Amino acid sequence: QVQLVESGGGLVQPGGSLRLSCAASGTIFSIGHMAWYRQAPGKQRELVAAITSGGDTHYGDSVKGRFTISRDNAKNTVYLQMISLEPEDTAVYYCNAQIGDISSRVVYDYWGQGTQVTVSS
Repeated sequence: QVQLVESGGGLVQPGGSLRLSCAASGTIFSIGHMAWYRQAPGKQRELVAAITSGGDTHYGDSVKGRFTISRDNAKNTVYLQMISLEPEDTAVYYCNAQIGDISSRVVYDYWGQGTQVTVSS
């Protein structure tokens, strides 16, 4: 069984910073793409940033230059460093990863439970 557990969300003032973490645990054989998505009230879930196993990154247009995704393969963890936060960044942030199970070697798409980020003065 595989789990993704996010941490690091919270309340921050506009212009502030937060760092989200997402750790994968369980019967892991391999981890491919890892990503962060977010969903604001009344809006569809959108891609924030993604990173391949080799470290190639991709960002949503609204966060380019402000957010940085990174990963530590030894710790099975992906991070999202967020700076210059704006009220429009308020959302629940979800971690996503493509993980191969050690027993079946089948790759599944996993999601974390979400962590709330609120940007407000």
